Parts: sequence; C-alpha cells; structure tokens
Amino acid sequence: MAAASPCDPVHTLPRNVVIKTEPEEALLISKQDVPVKREPDVPLVSPVCGLQPLAWSQDHRLAVCTNNSLSLMELVCDVHSSNQELTLHRTSIPVPTEAYKLRVGPSAELLQATEKFTTHPDPTVRQLFLADAVMNPSAVVQKGIKYSSWSPLGCDSSGRCLLACLTFDHRLTVHNSHKRLEWNVLVDLTKKYSERLKERGYSKKDNKPPQENLLDFDELQRRYRMQTPLRMEWSSVYTIKQAQPDNTCIDVEMVLLAVLMENGDLVLWKFVLPFTNGADVVFYDIVESGVTRPSDLAWWEYESSDRRMSGLIIGSEVGPVKIMPVSLSGVKGYFTLRHPVILWKECDEIAVENIKCVPMVHPIQKSRCSLIVASRGCYVFWCLLMISPAGLNVHNSHVAGLHSLPVVSLAVSQQGVAVYTCSIDGWIKKLTPTFTENTLIFKQEDMLRPENLTGRRIHGIAVSYNGAFIALASTQGMVGGFHPLNRTYHVHLVTLKTPETAAELLLQSPTQNLYKMADLLNLVRWQILKNKCIPASLLEELDRKIQEVDSPYLWRLKLFLVRILYQSLQTPPTDHRWKPTHEESKVFVRDEEEEDETDEKDPAQEEGEPEEVKHEANPEEQKAEVQAWINAVESHLMREHMKKVLGVVYLNTWVAQNTSIPTCGLVEYLSKDENDRDSEVLIGHIKNKMNKQTFLERCSLCQAVVPFTEYKQATCENGHMWLRCVLSHQACQTLTFRRCLLLDTIARLPEPEDPEWIKKILQAPCTLCDSPMI
Repeated sequence: MAAASPCDPVHTLPRNVVIKTEPEEALLISKQDVPVKREPDVPLVSPVCGLQPLAWSQDHRLAVCTNNSLSLMELVCDVHSSNQELTLHRTSIPVPTEAYKLRVGPSAELLQATEKFTTHPDPTVRQLFLADAVMNPSAVVQKGIKYSSWSPLGCDSSGRCLLACLTFDHRLTVHNSHKRLEWNVLVDLTKKYSERLKERGYSKKDNKPPQENLLDFDELQRRYRMQTPLRMEWSSVYTIKQAQPDNTCIDVEMVLLAVLMENGDLVLWKFVLPFTNGADVVFYDIVESGVTRPSDLAWWEYESSDRRMSGLIIGSEVGPVKIMPVSLSGVKGYFTLRHPVILWKECDEIAVENIKCVPMVHPIQKSRCSLIVASRGCYVFWCLLMISPAGLNVHNSHVAGLHSLPVVSLAVSQQGVAVYTCSIDGWIKKLTPTFTENTLIFKQEDMLRPENLTGRRIHGIAVSYNGAFIALASTQGMVGGFHPLNRTYHVHLVTLKTPETAAELLLQSPTQNLYKMADLLNLVRWQILKNKCIPASLLEELDRKIQEVDSPYLWRLKLFLVRILYQSLQTPPTDHRWKPTHEESKVFVRDEEEEDETDEKDPAQEEGEPEEVKHEANPEEQKAEVQAWINAVESHLMREHMKKVLGVVYLNTWVAQNTSIPTCGLVEYLSKDENDRDSEVLIGHIKNKMNKQTFLERCSLCQAVVPFTEYKQATCENGHMWLRCVLSHQACQTLTFRRCLLLDTIARLPEPEDPEWIKKILQAPCTLCDSPMI
C-alpha cells in the first residue's frame, strides 16, 4: 500500500506529472469559467436538516431535506419562454405526521422490558436506555428528512429516476413521480424488512434463533440496531437473463438498493425495471460488514474491457474505510471480490462522511481506475484503486489545509473530475486531481463566491449531473456580530461552466441525448436569450458535424437552438392581461383650446406612424424566417422517424396486416419528397408486403376517413380534429394520453391488444427533444 501526502503546498511538481485528469477528448475546460449566481433564489419553508441535505438526480431534479418535507425542484429547459431566469418546477413530499415505531417482538414483552430498563438499578444501563431515541419510547424524536437518494435514470415507468427517502423516525420509503408534479409511495422498505425479521424470529444471517428474549438489554439493543437504517444508495443498472414459461430467456434490467443498518449489516433490495408495483420488490441479500459504528455508504463499481466488479464502500465513525464484496449472481461479466479490501485502517476517532466514488482513466498507464474521496473532519481522504495483472493496487492519503472547520458537504463533478468541499463558514474549495506515474496530487483552488453569497452559512452542496451548476443550501451568517433571531433558508444555483464550454460539451456528448444534457442546455439557452443570436462558431461547428454524421441528436440540438432564437426575438408584453382596463368607461372633459392643439398635433403623429411600422417590419420578417427554419428542422426529424417506424412495421409484419400504425398514410406522406432515395426503397418494400391493400384510419365519432396530411394533427371529413401521436403517428382518439415533459408533443397510451413491438415504439422519448413522455 502506497501513500502520498500532498498536504504541503509546494509549487514545484515532479517531472512525471501529467496535467490532466482524463482523455483529451473527454473535456474542454475554459480558464474563464467564473461562477455566476443564477436567478431565482429558492426560499425554503422550513429549516434544512439531514446528513447530506442536497441530492441531484440524473434527470435534473434537486432534493432538499427539511424538517417538514422533502422539497423537490426540477430544472426544466423551457423552449416556450423568453425569460432568462431558470425554470424550476417545485413540489414536495411531506413528512408523515405519525411517528413510526420499530417492532422487535411481542408487545407485552416489549412493555415489560421498557419498564425494567427505565428503572434499572445499574445507571450505565439505565442512562444508555433513556438516552437512546430508538429504544426509549418516551424520547423526543426529531422530525424531518434524514437522507435521500436518487436511482439511476430509467428506473420508473416513464424512464426517470426513483427516489428513496429516509426520515428521522427510521421510515425508509421509495417514491416515484406520477404524471408531472405528483409523488406516490411505492413501497415501505422498513415495514417490509420488519415483517421479514419477524417471520425469521429476529435471527441473524445464519438463521440461528436468538437465545435471549427482550428482557436482556444486549438482545433488545441488537434487535433495534439490526433494523435501524442509516443510509441507502442505489447501484447502477444491471442486465440479467430471466427464464420464460416456454423455456426462452429474455434480458431484464434490475437495480439494487443497499441499506446500511446501525449494526453494520448491508441489506440489499432488488428492483426489476421498470419498477411500478411495490409488491414486486425482492429481498436480494444481506452482507455482514463487521463495522460496529458505521457512518457512511457508497457503491464501488469497476468496469474494464473484459471484467467488471462491484462492492460497497463503508465508512466508520472510528476511522477505518473498507470495501465489502457483493455477489451479483446471474449478471453477465461480473466478478466478485474474494475478500474485503481495506482502504484505511487507522482508528483515530475521526468519522468518515460524504463518501464518493468516481470512475477515471489513468492517462499514463492507459487503464481504468477508481477514485474514492471522503471527508474526515477538516481533511479530505482519497484512495486510488487500480487493477493490474498483479492484483488490486491501493494508493491512499489525505488532503490537509483546506478548511479550519470540519467539512460539512462534499460533491464531485463527473464531467472533468473535480471535488468540491465546503465548511459551515461558507468557504468552498475546488480540488482537481492530477495523475503522476503511481499516485495522485490535488490542485487546490478557492472557488470564487458571488457577492450576495459572501458571509452566509452553507449547510450543503450538490453538483448537477453534467457539472453545469452547483446548488448551495444556505442561511444568514453573523449580522453585526450577532446571530440573527430568525433564520431563512434558501437554495442558490451557481454556474460552474461558461456557455462556450457547455456548447463544446454538447457537440461532443457521448450520450447523444438532449434530455440528459439539460443542465448544459440551460447555459446555452441563457446565452442565446441574452445576445439574441446563436453563436456563429457553434452553428458552424454544428452544421459541419451534421454533414459528417447526420445524427438525429445533432438535428435535435439544432432545433433547440433555433427555437430559443425564436423566443429571443419575441417582444415582451408591455401590459398585464389580468389587469382590468377602464379606458372605454372613462369620459375626458377637455376645453376647446386643448382640442384644437390636439387636432394640430395629429397630422404630425400620423406622418410619424409609417416610420415606426416600417422599423418594426424587419423583426417580423426575421421571426418569419426563423419560424420557417424551425418548420424545416422539425419536418426533417419527423420524416426520419417515420422511416424508422416503417422499418419496424416491415420487420414485424409477415403479410398485409392492419395495425394501429397508419402505414398507408406514412407511405403517402413520405412519397411527396422525390429526392429521398431511402424513402423510395423502403416504400417499395412496404407496398410489396401490403399487396395493394389500403388500411385507412377512421374517426371514432363518425367513422369517416382520417387522411394523413400532416404529422401534428389529423382532421376527418366532418371536421373532427385529433392530435397525432409523435411515436406511432396514429391519431389519438382517446381522452387520456401522455405528454412530453417540455409540452412539445403527445403520445398515446399502449393498449392491451398491442403487440410487443408497438409497445416498444411507445416507450421511446419525444422525437423532437428527447424528453420523457409523462
């Protein structure tokens, strides 16, 4: 085990230092990335609480733990507004009013044990029982959210993230976002695990029944500690094989939720995706870590070309850090660690908190590695794991001299690995890792704070998925040398990248999905709305890439830029529509002299009006040109999607078959473009399979034919108008349907009689903006 301490701020670097933390094509960092606080500031109704108050999801939702509720804010990249402020959709999950009580045995026996230990003659036992808020029923339990954790993207029925929520009364629940701003409780894992322990007689993993009852203090404490959750973390998405009744196997995705108990046990729950029913959650495994005083938890996942490993990183209040093996049976390509890996073994009574694990690529050895960082008091612990033919190499040390007060929060930016730490006094530090041949050194920087955040107390930070924003939960600091009587809590969003850097990252995005890059899109949107033009360099580079690759992602990005340009040309309304006008009811009494003066001024005003109209004609022409540009890009995207849908129809129908897809209408619509050679070939194959049969859409109200004249809506011969599904291009003739997150398009709901290939088409995101259908 090697150790290197970069605590001494020496400016001379070794000769074998490589001044980068990832491959050159992975990131383009500008030196002008100056933090800018964006509006609006989000006020919180109740004080911030919890272990790590802020958590940012992969679908750009921010969870804030407070005393009364879990406050949620969704960052939306609005394409229908010209407002330069951030668009945040707010909602909340309230804290249950009734406190939850853990069950450890029969009620009569528990009551007898409570009376015994409340008046126990031994003061060491009595005081320990009375001070324990979990065991003592008369103790005051803090109200609020203790911790929250987001699942990976694509875990619920809409392709978004699930939310695990832990309250201070040890109630662990999993929620999903139903429709738009509505949250549902899917499963109560604390209750489910308590029922399982009751069925097994509160035995350990070896299934040996306990020898003592609740009247034994150690046994009572063990039963409470084995079902008291401290933290929970989601794994990444795994693919497993599932056998069908006809002996065929299909690929099924699953995700694991690891729950750290107070006694050090790791309880794993299995969620088969998409997860919609709480009854489908399955107990997966329990791992006994042996850590008596656990403090924090994180997943370690290593992936190379031919091997993948997974484990759970556990921190202790005493100081040690280690990785526990997790057996992933049935997951192809995964290997299991044979023994726990000790990352730090010194017991110095400094608690380990805020554990983060980041996958990286070693630029010298050209191999994948893992960087693990955590806060320990005023220090930052780091550990570099590298797998070589000789085995697993562990390099660890601490970064000192960052803060004079303990680190309260730590966040990691995945895009261009950077570690952000903050203490309660408001100072935020940025650590940039730099590789040497065998270890790491960290470049320390003070993050510039906007003026209106100076002097505020920081309770937590979180970085957005692509590193575009950092969220800060803060309150007032000292006012005139005194603490304020009443505190107000706010959440601030500060930029970490410039719009130019965000544009470069969007063009080089490996995900090819606009929805996953929404935080970077917000920066580009902000720049276009301020300057009222698309940056020429961005547009030229985008057109060049479209000529080289012609990817749908690049066309969607171009559509987004043009839409925002159109919004920037809109003139803001000068009057409020909600205000009543009294101009018609007012009667003006004027003298004859005033009327004569007015009559003399009228010709001059009439002569000046044509000049104003002529001056405003230019913006109208510009808006018309941009609107035509939008229509052209939308038409291209829809035509490409129509060809994709027809290809799926051709592959999944054997003979002329009437499906819910308007095949003949799509063929007729695509035939209008005579220069599209791909469409001609596809249409020829489709017509041969259709065998001169035409299946026309009919109106559900009058049974008239619904022609396919445009891709947005359909109108029958009697004037009944229906919106078209953007995924299947069928006319949605029902009262219920799904809508895009940005309100661009709609999609119909799958019917029970639909074949699997049509249901798969309807699971896709929006064709125009990649947003999920809700």
